[in-house]
Amino acid sequence: MSTEPEPASKAATDAVDTGPETPGTAEASAPGAAGPAEVSAPDAAGPETAAEPDAAADAGAASEVRPDEPAGQGSDAGDGEGAAAQVSEAEAELAAQRAERERIERRKAEKQGPIDAGGKLSGTAADLLAAVRAVESGEKPAAPVFGAPEPARRPAPEPVRRARPEAAAPPAGPVGPAGPAPETVQSVRRVLAEGAAPEALAPQTAALLGEGAADALRADPWQLLRVGGVRPEQADGFARALLGAECGPDDERRGRAVTVWLLEQAALAGHTALELPRLTATLAQRGVPDPDAAVQSTLAEGEALAFQDALEESGARPERAAGGAEGTDAEGGEGEEGEERPVRVLIGLERYALAEESLADGLARLVNSAPKQDGSAADWEQAAASAPGSAADLIRAVAGHGLVLHTGGEASLAEPAALLHAAHALGLRAWAAAPGPLGRDRFAALLGAPSADSASPGSAAPAVVTVTELLTGAEGPGRDADGALDLDLLVVLDAPQLDVEAGALLAESLPDGARLVLAGDPAVLWSVGPGRVFADLLATRACPQVASRLPDPGPLGELVSGIGIGELGQVEAPGKEIVIVPVRDAGEAVHRTVQLVADSVPRAIGVPAEETQVITPGHGGAAGTRALNAALKERLNPGPGRFGGFDPGDRVVHSPAPGRVLPGRVVTADADGLHLSCASGTVVVPRDRVEGSVRHGWALTAHQALGGRWPAVVVVLPGDAVQALSRPWIYTAFGRAARHLSVVHGVEQALPRAVAEVPAKPRTTRLPVLLTPQVPVTD
Repeated sequence: MSTEPEPASKAATDAVDTGPETPGTAEASAPGAAGPAEVSAPDAAGPETAAEPDAAADAGAASEVRPDEPAGQGSDAGDGEGAAAQVSEAEAELAAQRAERERIERRKAEKQGPIDAGGKLSGTAADLLAAVRAVESGEKPAAPVFGAPEPARRPAPEPVRRARPEAAAPPAGPVGPAGPAPETVQSVRRVLAEGAAPEALAPQTAALLGEGAADALRADPWQLLRVGGVRPEQADGFARALLGAECGPDDERRGRAVTVWLLEQAALAGHTALELPRLTATLAQRGVPDPDAAVQSTLAEGEALAFQDALEESGARPERAAGGAEGTDAEGGEGEEGEERPVRVLIGLERYALAEESLADGLARLVNSAPKQDGSAADWEQAAASAPGSAADLIRAVAGHGLVLHTGGEASLAEPAALLHAAHALGLRAWAAAPGPLGRDRFAALLGAPSADSASPGSAAPAVVTVTELLTGAEGPGRDADGALDLDLLVVLDAPQLDVEAGALLAESLPDGARLVLAGDPAVLWSVGPGRVFADLLATRACPQVASRLPDPGPLGELVSGIGIGELGQVEAPGKEIVIVPVRDAGEAVHRTVQLVADSVPRAIGVPAEETQVITPGHGGAAGTRALNAALKERLNPGPGRFGGFDPGDRVVHSPAPGRVLPGRVVTADADGLHLSCASGTVVVPRDRVEGSVRHGWALTAHQALGGRWPAVVVVLPGDAVQALSRPWIYTAFGRAARHLSVVHGVEQALPRAVAEVPAKPRTTRLPVLLTPQVPVTD
């Protein structure tokens, strides 16, 4: 019994290099059998994961779909009926992301020809890069090299300033996700039935593959791997049923599909690319007879990109192996004295590769451009002189730089608040943005300013919005005539939660002369999506960094600060700020948790159950969020669960999109769906999305709790959660408590061991090597 499911294969886990803090797993939760009739489908509320059960949960959960069940709940796919009555926040965010990707695609088409790369490689990597380069340059036809139709040439992007994205205008009138046509769904359902796959996957498959989905599946059954939750062995069974004797492990279509699937799993684990040796080794473990040929075929079909990154010198310019890329070393990897330069070959999905390039270019533009001169130097200095401590350092840094990083714990948020007030007094159009509503509302209370939901267009003080509200135009300053955000200063809070796609959208949306401050605590869990934007920027030292000297107060501040440096020490807590509750097993952990929330904490600490948050490592298991929420509901708000398992008054979290968490309470339900009262107002979740996007919220995972703070927090550590523990997880969970922390402790010495010995697991990203050549190094 565990809070994490057993991964279907260790190979995929090794490929994506998941760890206790990485937000994703190599595979979705797997049913016992490997046949095509058992397929995991996505669940927007969050799955258990192999290495960090809570993280990919928030990136998109995996819930088992059986042949006799209806189509997976929570998916946007359907039979083409029942469009939402209004534009949801998730749909607006997706529209903005589509607009940005279309703009990047247009940029690619305007670039020059490929640049030679990889001249000093040897062995398999050299063969791969030589083959790719030969096809891209037109020196050889693709058929002799790859045994596939000639791929379209990929022009090499140049480090030039791109046009700003235009604002994504919200559609006027009722709009819902464009679902596939009913006849398309029916045709796909027939093909799935023929291949003994769950017909419940038909809507999602039709939405992914488009109008000709049925023909596409017949021509390439492994296209089923594109559906969330489907595993290679299940797609193999489907292919055998359709192709019969023609199906084999050496099928080129299978090699491509498994390659792309592994890269997608790596993205769930936070990587933006995978090193070529790791990818080929995992392909071999997945039963692909010729991994190198599978990678070559994937590159030739344009389903992935290859990169060659120099490792020896931090200032070396990266080169793209497939189709050319940024690169200044015309000697093919040689150093100044003709010596071979160490390189690594990476394979990545185009979506994340382009986002990372766009992010690097946008940040370089901010670093290299002079900020708009709002106020004289004397005015800025006067504002800094009136600010206390490191807040003055922050104001001085922002006065002369377009990009500044600010680090610190909870108490340090007072410094970005002081900056925003100073900037506003100088006449700057200053705004703050947080990744989610928890962080937005928390900072709005500190700032003494309205949040997005209460700010008026003519508000006299800086306001706080979410990143999604800012990018979609739902709230915030809006866009200027050029499509850039109409502001002078943007402070992004909880910056470690930014992934490469959100970061790229923000950087490209800022006008020339604007100032960007990324503020956050580098010790918390990283983003749910791929990348480690904040950590990479700290490592590259591409801009000024201001470390707060303001410590978090009290016993809780002392405890969390020690965890951040790898020490779990004894802390005096005379006011019962910290209480350890030892338990023997998961059943006792659930019992004691309910007792603490419903009785002990309200009676001894004075914090009611409504203001107490439970945090646990995963969704599954005997002491995961599901079990804890069921027990807490029975005690705090018992009811029959008439509305899809929910009753009025239930505490819930709504996940309108992967990685997004909106806390709220159930108000009622009707034909339109489940009505929730959230911080942003009333939210109506359509009936067919309730099961996949709404969970009870008395107990959360650490990733779901990111950005929030509660008067009292109960952290549950059952004995089967040992593998999920890491220093960032413990730091994040314990740091959510403002007044009182109870630890339901069943992991014995695993807790101090995790704090001391299990740091954040590395992610493979390219942002440092893309950004460093474009900016001067800051001391």
